[in-house]
Amino acid sequence: MTVTAIVGANWGDEGKGKVTDILAADAAFIVRYQGGSNAGHTIINEYGKFVLHLLPSGVFYPHATNVIGPGTALDMEVLFQELEALTARGVREPKLAVSERAQIVMPYHRLFDQLEEERLGSAGFGSTRRGIAPFFADKYAKLGIQVSDLFDESRLRRKLEQSLAAKNILLQHLYKSEPITVDSLLPGLTAYGRQLKPLVTDTTAMLQQANTEGARILVEGQLGALRDPDHGIYPFSTSSSTLAGFASVGAGLPPGSITDIVAVTKAYSSCVGAGPFVTELHGEEGEELRRRGGDAGEYGALTGRPRRVGWFDVTATRYGCRVQGATSVTLTNLDVLGYLPDIPVCTGYRLPDGTAVEEFPVPALLESAEPVITTLPGWECDIAAARSFNELPQAAQAYVAFIERQIGVPITRISVGPRREQVIER
Repeated sequence: MTVTAIVGANWGDEGKGKVTDILAADAAFIVRYQGGSNAGHTIINEYGKFVLHLLPSGVFYPHATNVIGPGTALDMEVLFQELEALTARGVREPKLAVSERAQIVMPYHRLFDQLEEERLGSAGFGSTRRGIAPFFADKYAKLGIQVSDLFDESRLRRKLEQSLAAKNILLQHLYKSEPITVDSLLPGLTAYGRQLKPLVTDTTAMLQQANTEGARILVEGQLGALRDPDHGIYPFSTSSSTLAGFASVGAGLPPGSITDIVAVTKAYSSCVGAGPFVTELHGEEGEELRRRGGDAGEYGALTGRPRRVGWFDVTATRYGCRVQGATSVTLTNLDVLGYLPDIPVCTGYRLPDGTAVEEFPVPALLESAEPVITTLPGWECDIAAARSFNELPQAAQAYVAFIERQIGVPITRISVGPRREQVIER
């Protein structure tokens, strides 16, 4: 049995949570392998509408084991808030396993994230202020706190002292803030540690064994290919790899086990946060698409910020699918475009020197690029009730076929509404 990766082809906000939720019905394990609580996966089911920031999107299935892998930035406060919110709404407590090697998002990571964005002002990166960049800075500077450290107070104290030495200098002299003491942190951390301990295990060994036995495993990515720090729109990226190639590292699985890679993309473009966005729409045209988009419009699942929206970007999506290694594409929100008599699609970029390109350029060139537009006929009707590809209007079928040819990856699922049952298998 292969491992399936569910990843974003664009800037995030593509609908990965819904796709994971659907595929989790037949999976034994669902794994978060990167990122933290700095994005949201929206799921609508018989219990209602949920936005998950840290929990894997398989938590609504009692049979599935949900795993927070060693590559995840674990915010314990968010984790327990989400678990409490589920049970408060009648959802059975999910099976959850947390890697003993996962590292902890600390209160000072969130503090530094906020202070730095405030210091940068209009030059900021659009951070969600969940502490992600400071967390990963500490992780790679070897100053991180692992889950296993929570259960040894002397070791935890020593590591906190080491981490705070430089941070307190910055707090006092750069940010003009009060220093942080170890004693102010220890009670909260040890309390969370006691709460977390029953969930902690060697998830790498567990998943390796499950993979050997042929269990079906889903690995769930956060954000999208264009937010990857190496291959995306750096520095307007996240701080961990958003690619399926990182899933084996962040989950603890053999690289060759991940052979089914589902890239998710909307039938138009959207993103939250700063950075170059070539097809972005402004004014009433953009506002109407934003208002019609998704279950309740295009607003960030975490921040509530209005998402930037634009026409489908072939160049960006083809590139995103390539760096993800996509074996199939799930196209979401096709129903949203039903109000348009004609639908523009970006099939390339024109650079500042007049050069037309079809390959996704480096961020320095993206900032001044203009879209090259091809216009396709719209279908001007509601397609939310369609349950097969043949039930779609001819213009909608043609739109899907055009995108498929342009990106070079088969579109095997099409979402025509927010609910589980509103997905066409193709």
